[in-house]
Amino acid sequence: MLRTRRFPAAVVACAAALVTAACSGPTAGTSTGPAGDPVPGGTARIVMINEPRSLDPAILSNAWAFNAVLGNALYGTLMINDAVTGKISYQMAESFTSKDKGATFELKLRDGLTFTDGSPLDAHAVKFNWDRLGKPATGSPSIRDAAAVASTEVLDGRTLKVTLKMPIPNYVQGVVASGMNWIASPKALAQGQRAYDAKPVGAGPFTLKSWTRHDKVQLVKNPRYWDAPKPYLDAILLRATPDSTQRLSTLTSGDADVTVDTSWKTIDKARKAGFTTQVMPMSGGQGLVMNSRRPPFNDPRARQAVAAALDLDATDLSLNNGKGKVPKRLFTESSPFYEDIALTKPDKELAQRLFDQLAAEGKRVSFTFSAQPSTEAKGTSESVQAQLSAFKNVEVKIRTIDHAKTAAVYASKDFDMLISSALLVDPEPQLWSVLHGRSPSNHSGVNDPQMNAALDKGRRSTSLEERRAAYKVVQERLVALVPMIFFSRASPAVETARNVHGARLYGFGSLLPEELWIQR
Repeated sequence: MLRTRRFPAAVVACAAALVTAACSGPTAGTSTGPAGDPVPGGTARIVMINEPRSLDPAILSNAWAFNAVLGNALYGTLMINDAVTGKISYQMAESFTSKDKGATFELKLRDGLTFTDGSPLDAHAVKFNWDRLGKPATGSPSIRDAAAVASTEVLDGRTLKVTLKMPIPNYVQGVVASGMNWIASPKALAQGQRAYDAKPVGAGPFTLKSWTRHDKVQLVKNPRYWDAPKPYLDAILLRATPDSTQRLSTLTSGDADVTVDTSWKTIDKARKAGFTTQVMPMSGGQGLVMNSRRPPFNDPRARQAVAAALDLDATDLSLNNGKGKVPKRLFTESSPFYEDIALTKPDKELAQRLFDQLAAEGKRVSFTFSAQPSTEAKGTSESVQAQLSAFKNVEVKIRTIDHAKTAAVYASKDFDMLISSALLVDPEPQLWSVLHGRSPSNHSGVNDPQMNAALDKGRRSTSLEERRAAYKVVQERLVALVPMIFFSRASPAVETARNVHGARLYGFGSLLPEELWIQR
């Protein structure tokens, strides 16, 4: 976690010695140091980035840039992880263990958990939710993690046995950072989406008071919450805006207490304005994914040409005033998986030579960049378009896709280029999900036998040395194949007003609302 309040930021990263157990997830969480004991009461006004399209936990995305804070509020968490150590902390779950190196796991729940309607949150409820997430028809963004499950079996009211399709020793991190961490009432879900969106039933720290689409979500304290005296707040008011400048302006004007952010530029502005800013440091990052299933990017030369043509430092300058972090290597130097393998580097002569070669063969590079309407996505697509306009035999168009349709575009693979991410501390579970030929979340469509074998070996192994060797191969193949161009380290961030304390993030920058409190 990177924390600032009018003083230079200090980066806290996982050390190599922590990787086997403590730093075994895609990201981790931490908190600000509270100014004294938490004070109960008050309403926090939180500005998210995206409007939810449903309150169904299978549809919500447990990532900071989407609806993580809303999911945590309505459903609570089974487990969370820590940003400094990566260590798992159990919440509604009591344990999640494997005795056979990740082939099977047993999830044990706390005793006496209940949904907000008074029905039990038991192993049967978890089984229903996890089985549902793994079905393609559900359309869940969490399918990449849930699909790793071969079967689930209720052993008793509090215990669920989970058998995986292949051993994944670090599978717990996939649960923590996905919608698998959220459990809803099976009875309520059976009523259908419209009825459920009007009255969602979870076991989280807050319940729904009202939801006005394209306006606000009002939440009130759940008196049945298992971890009393949390939550400290009486209520939460959630709004969404994709514009990072507008979100910061809302905080600066005093009309918001917490803002979720994705922009290095506005994070820097917030810090300089004296607000507390928190950024989760991690390897990997956001990338330009090129769809290798169809022209022009089914020819690797087209992908190589675009990668050689782009000056990513120039993109960062236009987007973030140079305040962002452009990934030069896949892993940061503090990672035990770091290798001195350059991802991409500008080479205008090579780029033009490849563009000309493809055009001469009747394969002129012409593609559409599908971008969300956020400030960052719009700026990135325009930067790519502007830079490539300086070359011959290449054309870029921009298509703006509504947030509500984003999941459908990703699922259908109906795109040429779009922005996706691989957020990493440990390679699992993200690298396998993003790059393996069998993964439903492999948006690029890359299916390289050598990379697949290395990803499988890295996933199954419990030996750090074996995993290092496997992921070195993955990095080499990533550079050779160029399925995506990493243009920025991710910036999972929140900014809080001066009287707001207890902000804590886990997973993919997922904010825990039960920890927030307001000093009055």
